[in-house]
This record gives sequence, structure tokens and C-alpha cells, in this order.
Amino acid sequence: MVDGLAVALIIAALIVGVWCGITALRNKPTGDPHLYGIAVVEVLLLVQVAIVIVQLAHGDRPAEFATFLAYLILVPFVLPIGFLLSLIERTRWGSVILGIAALTLAVLVLRLQDLWGTVGG
Repeated sequence: MVDGLAVALIIAALIVGVWCGITALRNKPTGDPHLYGIAVVEVLLLVQVAIVIVQLAHGDRPAEFATFLAYLILVPFVLPIGFLLSLIERTRWGSVILGIAALTLAVLVLRLQDLWGTVGG
């Protein structure tokens, strides 16, 4: 994994999570600006996933490969599912849902980074 990209991804996800929290406190649902924010985070995430896939193809393997692979496969779906749920729930709770999804993504990327740190056993 690219450490700098992972840090940027975590920071971006935290920013979106806090932004959604502020939106929820203002008693408003998510909107197009939130979609643009999570799109930026999702693009960063997909770049990171592509880089990791290339590194895996070149033989780099974390010690807990199965766990790492499960995280890697599932992590790109967190924000899109969170956004779809926030669109279904057109109240402040939709903003809460998306905020929790963004914060969850930050934690999952941190966990991926931790698992990747054990490359080579």
C-alpha cells in the first residue's frame, strides 16, 4: 500500500464523516455536494485498491492474507451503500448514516494499512 495515499484517504474520509455529522446537526439530509465528496474519497480508495492489486500480483503478501483480501474486496462498497441508504432516508438520519459509513471507511483503511504492515510475515 502507498502510505501517503492511505493517510490522504483516511483524512478525506474523516472530513466527509465530520461534514455529514455537521449536516445532521443542522437537521438536513444529504445532497449532491455530499455525493461529490464521497466520489473523491471513492476515487482515492479505488486508486489505492488498484495499487494493492498490482503489488499482490508482484508477490507481496501480508501475513494474514485471507483477512486482508476480505477487507480489500469489501471496502470499496462501504461508501456507495452508505450513500444509497442516505438517499432512502431523506431526513437528518440519512446524513448520520453516510457519516458513519465515512468514519467506518477510515477505520477499515487504517486496518488494511495495519495488515499490510505485516508483509512478508
